[in-house]
Amino acid sequence: MESNRITEELLYEIALSRLEGIGSVLYKNLLSHFGSARDVFRIPSGKLLRVSGIGAHLVSVFSRKDEALHEAESIIESSARKNIRIVPLRSADYPAALKETYDCPAVLYLKGNGPVAPRKTLAVVGTRDATPYGKAVVTRLMAELSGIQVISGLAYGIDITAHREALKNNLSTLGVLANGLDTVYPSPHRKVAEEMLEQGLLISEQPVFTRLHPQFFVSRNRIIAGLSEVVLVVESAGKGGSMVTAEFANNYNREVFAVPGDLGKKQSEGTHRLIFEHKAHIFTDAAALIDWMQWNTTAQPAKKEQDLSSFSEEEKAVLTLLAERGEMQIDELSWFAGVPAGRLPSVLLNLEFQEIIKQNPGKKFSLKR
Repeated sequence: MESNRITEELLYEIALSRLEGIGSVLYKNLLSHFGSARDVFRIPSGKLLRVSGIGAHLVSVFSRKDEALHEAESIIESSARKNIRIVPLRSADYPAALKETYDCPAVLYLKGNGPVAPRKTLAVVGTRDATPYGKAVVTRLMAELSGIQVISGLAYGIDITAHREALKNNLSTLGVLANGLDTVYPSPHRKVAEEMLEQGLLISEQPVFTRLHPQFFVSRNRIIAGLSEVVLVVESAGKGGSMVTAEFANNYNREVFAVPGDLGKKQSEGTHRLIFEHKAHIFTDAAALIDWMQWNTTAQPAKKEQDLSSFSEEEKAVLTLLAERGEMQIDELSWFAGVPAGRLPSVLLNLEFQEIIKQNPGKKFSLKR
């Protein structure tokens, strides 16, 4: 019965994500407010209007909820046939780093055998019109890395060079697509994409059979930035997708590096601007990047887990989050713990009475040591 319940909720989560006008931020607000996508679909329109960001024009969108549910059923069936995994936002398999971004996708679609955003993640992005110099930088970098997951967009130029060189050096590599995973774009990169599935992943927020649209590329770039600990811009013109990715990375408080290049080439304009405007560190070599990211330090021994057997499921979720993150605001707790905003205050109060947690300034909570 448990698996049936989970499948039903997945159906509603996909359906909610497919409703026009329900973007990722509003999606999170709705789930946080009502507790589940299934409940959102069953709430009277008057209660929907109480949610921040919902107006009468968006309430009317729910008139096509039956159509959205049928579409979700088709997506689930088609994904299964194509060996595509569906990972909704509240799944334990959803990449933690991406989940922390304010506009993370409601649902992800994954294909492949590699890990989903392990601890060490590096996005390598750049122009489609890459120079021999830019490709050489990527080739040398990949040869000097180990235990790193390389993320890029499978595009021409710097992106595909990063994927190919990662494969040559036995690095896990993740390609973020702007279309459904039944199709590889651009098509000449299909062979590389197939090779990536053995030790890496293809990932998209677009369901199977979704055709390309220009706006999807910007959305794709935010996923690349959100999945990564650090973004390296190898070559870029003054404007372009790589610059957009770097902007997202800065907004998400990710580290950004840029490769300096020839002053006379347009492929250096973007990287030089990032460095000049202090939006990126200057990239010199792999060793300096690894040292800056502290990827070569010895991992600390794991902390002894607290016995949570005597707590309710909601209390367990709250305590686990606080143990991992140290301190969180009440709104963050509600979302990441999956506890409805109306229920969370009583859960927190009960834990405070037991002297297990404490409230700090700014409506933040932490474990009581």
